[in-house]
Amino acid sequence: MITLALMEDSAPRPAPQAITTANPADRPVYVIGGGPGGLATAYALRAQGVRAVVVEKADAVGASWRRHYDRLHLHTTRRLSALPGLVMPRRFGRWVARDDMVRYLEKYAEVHELETVTGVEVSRVERTADGTGWLLRASGGRELVGSAVVVATGYNHTPHLPDWPGRETFKGELAHAAAYRSGKEYAGRDVLVVGVGNTGAEIAVDLVENGAARVRLSVRTAPHIVRRSTAGWAAQYTAVLVRRLPVRLVDRLARPMAKLSVPDLSAHGLPRPDSGLYSRVKEGAIPVQDVGLIDAVRKGRVEITAAVTGFEEDGVVLADGTRITPDAVVAATGYVRGLEDLVGHLGVLDDRGRPVGHGARPPKDTPGLYFTGFTTPISGTLRELAIDAERIAKAVRRQLR
Repeated sequence: MITLALMEDSAPRPAPQAITTANPADRPVYVIGGGPGGLATAYALRAQGVRAVVVEKADAVGASWRRHYDRLHLHTTRRLSALPGLVMPRRFGRWVARDDMVRYLEKYAEVHELETVTGVEVSRVERTADGTGWLLRASGGRELVGSAVVVATGYNHTPHLPDWPGRETFKGELAHAAAYRSGKEYAGRDVLVVGVGNTGAEIAVDLVENGAARVRLSVRTAPHIVRRSTAGWAAQYTAVLVRRLPVRLVDRLARPMAKLSVPDLSAHGLPRPDSGLYSRVKEGAIPVQDVGLIDAVRKGRVEITAAVTGFEEDGVVLADGTRITPDAVVAATGYVRGLEDLVGHLGVLDDRGRPVGHGARPPKDTPGLYFTGFTTPISGTLRELAIDAERIAKAVRRQLR
């Protein structure tokens, strides 16, 4: 790995001048973000003979993975989660742990000798004055000029904490799931988890297994729940097979399968969803892969409650009018993309802050600007990142020619 550490030291230095070349095609392609999507794209560009420079604001690659909670494992299989050019070791097991994923990303950058710049945050992307490339304004007054830019800052970029009424007066502990590390910190305590996506479901199970006195899970919309694996057949395999089928057809096929594999939890507060599984995926809601939630709910170890509508000094107000008094609240309420300051001025985001172009398809009127990792594919994010990386690299190579 070629690492250029550009962290500021105590001695003042003049801001670097803009990097330019006589031939725009000789400029590097800048990849913003040193996670799986950014690293895979940098490798794919190198394989196409294009110089790629990864710019990462943290001090190492894979920063977001390092921050995940301790028990996290991939919900996609090891074989279908590897990035281009490097398989994951068999010793990682079928469901790769967080720490092994971090090791893999480090090894990936090292093996492929990727050019990475760490400790530098890109704050704004603009067209160059002559329209032949892209200007990146970065920390320390840096200005980087590239022939193309790939934004790979990640789907889960900025934690989203709802502005619940009374939140600031709540005397209990309130934290976003991004700050959660282990249920050991909550042993013996009454904890409310808000949000029943994969993160919320797994945190609830982790709390139970680590001795929380009481665990409640606040649910606004009942999720689709699927078994991660059935008789050795991973749910991801089915997802890959159906991902290009019509949405309504997949919705119809999923209903009987759910009834066969997942028990009815209506009596416990989790009814089967009214909307189709694939329809929900297209809206950005990935099914919850069961890692113990079904069993915990059936045994009453995780109690389902109504959605949170507000807070009081000593408690939480729920949508059904109930008031509860947990010691701590963990808000698994998702993330926002955080792209507005970076590229919002270019007119490339929709009303939800998501890029209107993806993969090898740049947004209209912005040739050379690519985005990867901003969708929630049913077939697995890492698998699709790998596919996107190679497509983007080929598109960039055609552009430079």
